[in-house]
Amino acid sequence: MPYRVLSGVVGVLLVLGGGVFLMGFLSAMGPGGTVDGSLSPLGPNGVYFMAFTACGLIGWGGGLIGVAREPALGRTVGTFTIVAMILMAFYRFVGWFLGDFAHLGVLPRVEAWIFLAIALGFVWLRPPAPERNAA
Repeated sequence: MPYRVLSGVVGVLLVLGGGVFLMGFLSAMGPGGTVDGSLSPLGPNGVYFMAFTACGLIGWGGGLIGVAREPALGRTVGTFTIVAMILMAFYRFVGWFLGDFAHLGVLPRVEAWIFLAIALGFVWLRPPAPERNAA
């Protein structure tokens, strides 16, 4: 049950985050919109990749919501969610260590620890592999 809750909550958060990014793209590219006035002053290429990221987040979140409904069928989604969370933590630690994002203060470290905690939750709460019938 906790795995279902974790998958569902993270899935909904990813879908909502993707929706926010997509709305940011649409507001920046819509009539009267400006790429410097969206969620962040990203420029045209940054807003384009924000929308690309939004689509990926919505798809990933949908997969996790499906896993919340049937955890035994979603071991691969859970495994790659763990990998993605570790990678997201890694690049935040690298950016913080190199000092390129010093203007963000401790935010990259806080985000990295949150992503690592989510990854650990997926490891701890992972359901056992279903038994396969030998043919």
